Amino acid sequence: MERQGDEVHVETDEARGGSTPHIVRYILAISLVLAIVALSLIWMTGAINSNPPNGGAGSPPPVTSNN
Repeated sequence: MERQGDEVHVETDEARGGSTPHIVRYILAISLVLAIVALSLIWMTGAINSNPPNGGAGSPPPVTSNN
């Protein structure tokens, strides 16, 4: 800690009152990946189980008989 006139200059670790472990970075990264995976699974299972409107895109037109 340094005093220059009325100002007090403090080192970063002294101002924080402790150390800063890097585990927070890993927890945030893992949580982000898990959230993306979970939402993707929900989206994909919903898309697989839904019935597309009007037969879906790319399906052939219905066959009609000409009687």
